[in-house]
Amino acid sequence: MRFLPIVFAVIAIAAPAVAAPADMAAILAGPQRSEANKARDQYRHPVETLKFFGLKPAMTVVEITPSGGWYTEILAPYLRDHGRYIGAGAWGGTEGGAKSVAKFKAKLDADPANYGKVEVTTFGKDHYDIAKPGSADMVLTFREIHNYVTGGYGPETFKSFYAALKHGGGLGVVEHRLPENAPANREATSGYMKVSTVKRLAEAAGFKFAGASEVNANPKDTADYPDGVWTLPPTYQLGDKDRAKYAAIGESDRMTLKFVKP
Repeated sequence: MRFLPIVFAVIAIAAPAVAAPADMAAILAGPQRSEANKARDQYRHPVETLKFFGLKPAMTVVEITPSGGWYTEILAPYLRDHGRYIGAGAWGGTEGGAKSVAKFKAKLDADPANYGKVEVTTFGKDHYDIAKPGSADMVLTFREIHNYVTGGYGPETFKSFYAALKHGGGLGVVEHRLPENAPANREATSGYMKVSTVKRLAEAAGFKFAGASEVNANPKDTADYPDGVWTLPPTYQLGDKDRAKYAAIGESDRMTLKFVKP
């Protein structure tokens, strides 16, 4: 019996290692996040998603196509003091890409306290220098795989993820999920992808599948809309038509997959 207090003391010390980072709640509630972005936490589950991917504060993390910076608002402050955040933005060689990069950089410049250490690299078809080879602990891509595939550079994209990562590094994928029994050609137009397709692309690049989470699942999403995933919030492709119906469904059903570079 006299050994029990020692055992309890060890447990008390070990417990925080598996808990959410103590400062993550403050980051989520911070003023660097817009109210519109905070409202989407209920659909995107950032804390649970990043815990599943294994995020740690001293990591070098590359986010692919950060776009408006939804996850940048979380990742950059989290990694600021001990880690490194790289936003691999859309390639600036096209008019749309240039505007996207300019908008993202303007966001960073407007808040140097949170984003002053953010590094920006380019990403797009034929532009894959997202980070120095073998330098990243983690590569993250959120709801973008369909763009790589329909753009004709899916395999090259996954190869660039693999090249950027250290051995043992992880790839985290969140993507709109198409049911496995759906016609394969729907991947080309709907914005949804099959889990089997994503796994095939990752494994062809050399990755090993490390697990899946249902944290971003939405059973209300039938994934069969004529206008694709953009029918749902936050895009509301149809405008006010049946808006209440689609608002009640919420954002898309999403796969959440983790891969590792051996």
